[in-house]
Amino acid sequence: MKHKHLSLEERYYIETALKKGDSQNMIAKALNRSQGTISKEISRNKGERGYRYKQADRFANARHKEKPKNIKMTDEIKLFIKEQLESNQGSPEQIVGRLKKVQNLSLHYESVYRYIIQDKRDGGELYLHLRHKQKPYRKRYGSASTNSAKGIPDRVDIDERPEIINNRQRVGDWEGDTVIGAKHKGAIVTLDERVSKLRLALPMVGKFATHTKEAIIELLEPIKPFVKSITFDNGKEFAMHKDMASSLECDTYFAKPYHSWERGQNENANGLLRQYFPKGMSFVDIARKEVIEAVHKLNSRPRKCLNYATPYEVFRELTGIDAIILVKGIRL
Repeated sequence: MKHKHLSLEERYYIETALKKGDSQNMIAKALNRSQGTISKEISRNKGERGYRYKQADRFANARHKEKPKNIKMTDEIKLFIKEQLESNQGSPEQIVGRLKKVQNLSLHYESVYRYIIQDKRDGGELYLHLRHKQKPYRKRYGSASTNSAKGIPDRVDIDERPEIINNRQRVGDWEGDTVIGAKHKGAIVTLDERVSKLRLALPMVGKFATHTKEAIIELLEPIKPFVKSITFDNGKEFAMHKDMASSLECDTYFAKPYHSWERGQNENANGLLRQYFPKGMSFVDIARKEVIEAVHKLNSRPRKCLNYATPYEVFRELTGIDAIILVKGIRL
């Protein structure tokens, strides 16, 4: 039997029955409905003055209109998928989430996969933009040892980091690391803001502390009011953290050796960056423009954890700063 929404007459009966003191079970039997249906109806559609049938009917109709519409794969939807894949290599889940957010259209991510598979059978190349062919980024870990923290003067352990940072209660707390090129030649310094998920990155000619310090200051100086803290990996390239803290007027902290999950956002984003700069690739001659373009694509991807907004959108909402201009405006 096909489910039918409650009618205005049924809602009138519910109101009068409740005023008489009838139980939900009695009302359900009288209307030939399940008790669960009556219970949901009352809890969802009652107002401050209790359950009133006209108000309940308005609430239900408004909610029904706002409900995303299930759709078929139209040419417009196919174009949307194509643009999302080609512009920022979004996953099918990110694509359908973004579609729901910006157009209030509901599509299952498996429909996106089926479309991509059919496109491949027809000779298309949309599948090349999927990330599944990339090997997951894995950093080599060892046993926890204080040796990894040696060479970093005045290092402040993450245990001393205040709860406002741990709980992501403000914008301006960053995580930092470096991604290393083949044969340990060349590196990319990476920074991720913990609330908006905004990513910044620059290539460096070496992995020395002076190079890292200069790159981080260059990236964060334009948004200095929104740099409250940076939590680093224990690499010696961050040995000049006090100079960075002084220049940016922020606090610096260090994760425990081999506890990469304490900088989980940064670690995950480094894995996504490897999609563009895979292991085995030399970073010696890598151009700033290449890194900036990759970062721009990552910041343009809708994120499930941001309710399918992009890091650019969230950072602008929280700070009033257009981070697209910030990223694109980095000196080449």
